[in-house]
Amino acid sequence: MIGLKPLKIWFVCGSQHLYGPETLAEVDRQFNTIAATLSKEGGLPLEIVPQPVIKSPAEATDLAVRANADPECGGLILWMHTFSPSKMWIRALSLLNKPFMHLHTQFARELPWDTIDMDYMNLNQAAHGDREAGFIHTRMRLGRKVVAGHWTDSEVHARIDAWMRAARAWDDWQGARFCRFGDNMREVAVTEGDKVAAEMKLGFSVNGYGIMDLVDVMATLSDSDVADLAASYEREYNVVDVLKRGGDRHDSLLNAARQELGLKTFMEAGGFKGFTDTFEDLHGMETLPGMATQRMMGAGYGFAGEGDWKTVALVRALKVMGHGMSGATSFMEDYTYHMAPGHEQVLGSHMLEICPSIADGKPNIEIHPLGIGGKADPVRMVFNAKLGPALNASLMDMGNRFRLLVNEVTSVEHPDLPKLPVARAVWECKPDFKTALAAWILAGGAHHTAYSNDVTTEMLDDFATMAGIELAVINDDTTLDRFKQDLRNNEIYWHLGLGIKA
Repeated sequence: MIGLKPLKIWFVCGSQHLYGPETLAEVDRQFNTIAATLSKEGGLPLEIVPQPVIKSPAEATDLAVRANADPECGGLILWMHTFSPSKMWIRALSLLNKPFMHLHTQFARELPWDTIDMDYMNLNQAAHGDREAGFIHTRMRLGRKVVAGHWTDSEVHARIDAWMRAARAWDDWQGARFCRFGDNMREVAVTEGDKVAAEMKLGFSVNGYGIMDLVDVMATLSDSDVADLAASYEREYNVVDVLKRGGDRHDSLLNAARQELGLKTFMEAGGFKGFTDTFEDLHGMETLPGMATQRMMGAGYGFAGEGDWKTVALVRALKVMGHGMSGATSFMEDYTYHMAPGHEQVLGSHMLEICPSIADGKPNIEIHPLGIGGKADPVRMVFNAKLGPALNASLMDMGNRFRLLVNEVTSVEHPDLPKLPVARAVWECKPDFKTALAAWILAGGAHHTAYSNDVTTEMLDDFATMAGIELAVINDDTTLDRFKQDLRNNEIYWHLGLGIKA
């Protein structure tokens, strides 16, 4: 994936000098055994790097300073093998600016009932030490994930995996640059937002560029490079005859290739991880980029239409979370509904720009009128989405905070759509159509989303914790009464949250 740097997770064990050198040597041996086993057998997406056992306030502080300074450190997993007095961690945790997870485990899975003695008890007291650690984490109002269970359990591995993916996406946002060609679609509210607040809170910057800046780059591209890329389309996809070399509309395919190369050149030169455009600002462009945008998303760039920079960043984050999985994440929009009683469904799509990573099979490359924007007919990929569990996530600026809203859905089969030449997905909402839609509206959810078959609610929960932003989830357990009350409670919590930390 473009722009994804190497990242490691530090594994940290806490103890103290009280137990003597022999016990501390055994602590270190067992701790490194866990680290090696997790790295080898856990199937985790990021490398685990064990650190020296922490035994004093100075060592803890040094750890935090080193973690903050290491660009490859994406976060910390903390575990207290023995009893590590938590006051010795206060300065370190006050300084730490990387996310951390608390692993509550112990070395042995089962107790040796016939031989257990006080030496064993003194060595294996994570049940004791982790509670001390948990208190100071809570007392300091630190957001973190707690995973409880034996370190060999597959469920524990899965929960660590989710946290690591969120940590990688959070790290990817820090210092990320996103590009806006033009402004927001005129008179639209939800795609607006405070870009300064986003950079302060979320770590990424958003800046605007004229669409002619892209047009100028496109003009510098060689015809041979454009032709080579267009030829690759014919090898990779099912291209309709009129667009193939020698076809009546082949120039349109060449234009799509020029748009893609221009976007790629512009993004690489500016170090951008995503972009947005709008059909209301296309001066100098023959068409609104369709297939070019789809291909850029397929390479890992974030995208959203109509100037929606928040969804650009969110699509990129979900793509990073899903890296190494199927890769199925796309910009999406709830477009229209099927309201047959008992079979209610949502048809999701956009004018052109749905990522081929969610395609079920090889996409077709077609050309059709757009009917909006007043430009030439754009080339686009046409396909149906993969079936199965998925989710839609939306990031909104609520004025005093950012809200991350998630609805778990299931992508389902649907009839053919012979007269709808766009990429599309059809899904059923959890817990049910009416509850999900009402809850989404009540939460102020946007019409643009990041849609993924890979990313889970747990990953987004971990991500929201790292970001320190509100999370609202619509799933099988959602009822409208409870959801509305949760939103009311959240208004109070997020209004008072900074003061509560004092």
